[in-house]
Amino acid sequence: MTLNLGDTVPNFTQKSSEGDIEFYKYLGDSWGILFSHPKDFTPVCTTELGTVAKLKPEFEKRNVKVIALSVDSVEDHAGWIKDINETQSTEVNYPILADQDRSVANLYGMIPPAAENTLTVRSVFIIDPNKKLRLSLTYPASTGRNFDELLRVIDSLQLTEYEKVATPANWTQGDDVVIVPSLQDKAELEKRFPQGWTEVKPYLRLTAQPKR
Repeated sequence: MTLNLGDTVPNFTQKSSEGDIEFYKYLGDSWGILFSHPKDFTPVCTTELGTVAKLKPEFEKRNVKVIALSVDSVEDHAGWIKDINETQSTEVNYPILADQDRSVANLYGMIPPAAENTLTVRSVFIIDPNKKLRLSLTYPASTGRNFDELLRVIDSLQLTEYEKVATPANWTQGDDVVIVPSLQDKAELEKRFPQGWTEVKPYLRLTAQPKR
């Protein structure tokens, strides 16, 4: 299955390190990040899972629930979690799906048809409260994911979901934003952006980040 941005992501029920999980029920009204791993006891993934555990309070501030996936068993996950906690000086505090039958991986198109094994299963999906896919990324096995960047993307998505702005290159929380070109009505512009804006070009207007 191929998922495109804006698609409703499929629901599923799968075993996990914290019991059986129905995905939609797990997410509830929250945003979500589903990130996958090729197998347990892999070095790069060990650092990633530890990093996410440490960043969980940051995800919670943004109303984001995290959930990982690996194609090994619940029993293997239990042993791997012990290693993660030991080596990364943290406590894994979110579920890891045990996708032994590859049902979720296949449902979300994590394994390309040309793949000879599961080493390409290193995907990230950001999902909004309406269960719509807002971002998808696939990483090579050798490159650890940048979860600070994923937090930045979530900040951008949540800001631009409710304000008529977009975020420029390398934007971070608190930086100036771009007014969307479709907003042309002067009265609405002044109402939305009482702090004013700088018109670099008619299509490129910068303003202070709106407060929410």
